[in-house]
This record gives sequence, structure tokens and C-alpha cells, in this order.
Amino acid sequence: MMRIERPTDSLHHGATPRPIRLEPEMDTSTLTTAPLAPLLDRLFREADAASPATNPVMANLSPQERERLMRSKTDYLDFYGRLKDLALPVSRETGALLYMLARGCRARTIVEFGMSFGISTLHLAAALRDNGGGRLITTEFEPSKVARARANLTAGGLVDLVEIREGDALRTLSADLPETVDLLLLDGAKALYPEILSLVESHLKPGAFIVADNADHSPEYLAHVRSPHKGYLSTPFAGDVEISQRLG
Repeated sequence: MMRIERPTDSLHHGATPRPIRLEPEMDTSTLTTAPLAPLLDRLFREADAASPATNPVMANLSPQERERLMRSKTDYLDFYGRLKDLALPVSRETGALLYMLARGCRARTIVEFGMSFGISTLHLAAALRDNGGGRLITTEFEPSKVARARANLTAGGLVDLVEIREGDALRTLSADLPETVDLLLLDGAKALYPEILSLVESHLKPGAFIVADNADHSPEYLAHVRSPHKGYLSTPFAGDVEISQRLG
């Protein structure tokens, strides 16, 4: 919906009419209306019901082995392949944060590492829709998750804004990125956060946001964005999310 700012009704005394200007209605939100709002509510409920804690793959791992796999730069494909039936989504709060950050910075280009079932993707694409359009490049190496996410994006009416790159993100994000990126979401294999940031870093415009979910599993990444010499302002959010902003 657009708001039309009309010319003044008084044209006497030679007054020049103001031009008609079209602006997005800021009181409407794709995120909070159908079809997306009920879709997200269902996807979150389904994800809650299929918690990783109840999954046999996770339940049979010792805390030490789980942490080793989470931080491994070589075993991630096998590990996350075993979790292909789980959504592994961002929290509801982080989803809302992603939408607000993307709206607040008027994002037009977004890169996402780790699409899974597309819950975070839906939040980001909703922001692009409400910003007037744009391009979201997202990645996922598990084919069954790509199919489910594409179906969810279609059901949410947002698939036209999303470019899905299937395969290992170290390859799929190594070329053909936008000249400038307004927001980067890291929510794939945690051990690869430094490598993915390195691929996208030169494209991040000043002021761009980087949101890293479960960042505590990547101390190397945290050391980079929290260093005063790397060009970021960074702070934790809600315990396991790191929000960083690219400085000039």
C-alpha cells in the first residue's frame, strides 16, 4: 500500500503546488499480516515440537563430541547432513530483530549463510518487500531443505525476492556477489563463520549489519569482529547472537 502526498488545495497567490510523492506505508508490515504471519507461527510451532534435543543424532552425542562437531571445519557437511529433518531456526526474537535491522537500514541487498527451512529467510525477505524490493542471496547445501524452504517462500509470497544457491557456501558465495551488501546473516556451520565473512567482507557497505546466530561456537569469529582494529562495532544479543556493524 502506498501513501499519496497530494498537492496543496490552495493555489492562490501564485503558490507552486507540491509534487505528488509516493512513499511506502510504514504502518503496514508483511511480517505481521497474512499469508506470512500464520505461516511463520506454524513453522515456529513445528520447529519447537521437533527440538534438536529430542533428535537421536544429538541425544547420542556427548557434550564434548557435539561441541567438537559444531566447531569442526571438516566434518560440518556430515554433521548437518544428519540434521536434515530439523529446521534449526533462529528464535522468534532473533527473527523479529532481523526484520527490524533490515527495515531500519533500508536494506536492498542481503546475504544469508544457512537457509534451512527458510524461517530466517522469510523474515529478511519480508523486510525487503516492505522496503520496496531488493535481492536476498541465501545458501543451503542440503537438497531436501532447499525444497522445503522454497515451498515456504512460495507460500509466504516472497520467493521472487530470493536467490537460492544450493551447495557448500564456501563455493556458492565465492563469486557473483552484489557490489554492496547491506546485511549479512551467519546461521550455517558455525566453524565457517570467519571464512564466510571473509568472502563477503569486501562487499559490506559502511554501516552494514552482520548477525551471527550461535556465535559462541565460533570464538575465532568473535575475536575478529570484537577486535578494535578490524573495523567493526560488535555486541552480544540475547545470549547467543552477535550483532556487528561494519564501520567506515
